[in-house]
Amino acid sequence: MSRSIGLDDTVTAYVRRANRAEPAALKRCRLETDAMGDIARMQISPEQGAFLQLCARLVSARTAVEVGVFTGYSALATVLAMREMHGSEARLYGCDVSEPYTTRAREYWDEAGVARQIELRLGDARDTLAALAGEIGGTVDMVFIDADKTGYDDYYEAALELVRPGGLVLFDNVLWSGSVADPAKRAADADAEALAELAGKVRDDDRVDMAFTTLGDGILMAVKR
Repeated sequence: MSRSIGLDDTVTAYVRRANRAEPAALKRCRLETDAMGDIARMQISPEQGAFLQLCARLVSARTAVEVGVFTGYSALATVLAMREMHGSEARLYGCDVSEPYTTRAREYWDEAGVARQIELRLGDARDTLAALAGEIGGTVDMVFIDADKTGYDDYYEAALELVRPGGLVLFDNVLWSGSVADPAKRAADADAEALAELAGKVRDDDRVDMAFTTLGDGILMAVKR
């Protein structure tokens, strides 16, 4: 699982103790995904999960979209907060390309009793987001993007079509372990270059208000004006 850059084990453990305990299904998802090996780095940390839940509450999210579901931790964290606010009306649309990983995600969602509130759409996210824009464009409260980094610019434009004014768009991994700050590393890494270009674009985009944060591997936040 990811962790905030620059925090040692002692501080990381303290931060996690300072947050509220995860529900059982969410904790099991995190621990079982951790046991998958190197691929587990694709999972957000529990403090990022708590952050997503608070973001959902801040925008009173009833409808959310996630790009990059993996084993379902971030979607589950988000929809649990949404359900507390809006009950059965809360709905999250998850976009991913992996049947094996999202099959695992469904198990945790079932355990938590929210599977019916998460609609999973498999396929290229550019296509699934375009379809969602035709169905729910302009009504989404929150979008979380944690997928292929070279696709982030396309996903950003799609997210702006999806969210309502005041809606929140979040991007994970925008620090890319610090590579974005090193021109030599950016030149050798298409993902790092794409992330750096996105950061500049969002910073200068008068369609949104924004903040670049260092939580986890960096979370870029944009609120549609």
